[in-house]
Amino acid sequence: MWALKRGATCCPSQRPTPSCSRPAAAWRVSRSSCRTLAIATADGAAKQSTASFDFKGYMKQRAVMVNEALDKALPRRHPEVLLDSMRYSLLAGGKRVRPALTLAACEMVGGSIETAMPTACAMEVVHTMSLIHDDLPSMDNDDFRRGNPTNHKVYGEDMAILAGDALLSFAFEHVARATKGTSPERVLRVILELGRAVGADGLTGGQVVDIKSENEEVGLEVLQFIHEHKTAALLEASVVCGALVGGADDVTVEKLRKYARNIGLAFQVVDDILDCTQTTEMLGKTAGKDLDVNKTTYPKLLGLEKSKQTAEDLISEAIQQLDGFAPEKRVPLVALAKYIGYREN
Repeated sequence: MWALKRGATCCPSQRPTPSCSRPAAAWRVSRSSCRTLAIATADGAAKQSTASFDFKGYMKQRAVMVNEALDKALPRRHPEVLLDSMRYSLLAGGKRVRPALTLAACEMVGGSIETAMPTACAMEVVHTMSLIHDDLPSMDNDDFRRGNPTNHKVYGEDMAILAGDALLSFAFEHVARATKGTSPERVLRVILELGRAVGADGLTGGQVVDIKSENEEVGLEVLQFIHEHKTAALLEASVVCGALVGGADDVTVEKLRKYARNIGLAFQVVDDILDCTQTTEMLGKTAGKDLDVNKTTYPKLLGLEKSKQTAEDLISEAIQQLDGFAPEKRVPLVALAKYIGYREN
């Protein structure tokens, strides 16, 4: 694993808390480390082989492909205000982590980008819906997302709700209509996975427990439930569905499910850390929101350093699930796991 740089000075606008008294804005890795990934050998020995991988270039290429596919899938049409609202949030940028995971998982098991792209787009569509609804005044009441005014600030609360509803239904429609090159049974399994990830057993259920836990003292078990459902469920679906459309057998699907659950939980642990260590400008959304609403977070329960170690352990466990795959095939998923664990926004 990459070593974390600790002890960096936080930004002047930082608001320290008892569990975040010396925030490390440099939750970072060196540039050279970003380019070179240590890949474990297939025999599981301690010896490492090193493969050069341009992660930034890879993610930029994938983002361009996904953005083009999203733009084509959702053209402007009547009613214009609804489609404009949907496209405003969907095409507002973002790192496209979820579709990248879908494409990488599909390719690793032998599938094609063309087959996986509708599913990859659906993951981003559902994610965008969740952000629109999460930002609403009745939810997190946020003013900024991805560096821009939130949807309801531009189009009004009523249109933001409807745009989210329309995006959610469109995700399932797009998978069913646009997926080619795999069996109807696998498409149905993708729809099942996605439905579970977004419903009461997934991000909606996690959001409910999150809301009900505000201003309450909750323990690690409840916090983990929130994160596993609100955030990790869709990341899990992204990986699993990519493997499904790629033709993976059930054993491989379950290995990748374990990988995805670990990176999904790590994603939210890091989000908790960034909320109390970064500025609004760095995050592209309002920093310190968790503190403002007295929300339970990993730094609040465990402290900053132990939270970082938790994320590091989760990423390490995730990468172990990729043992047995050819290094050149798994390197994007290894890189994505490490990116999730050590990102800065």
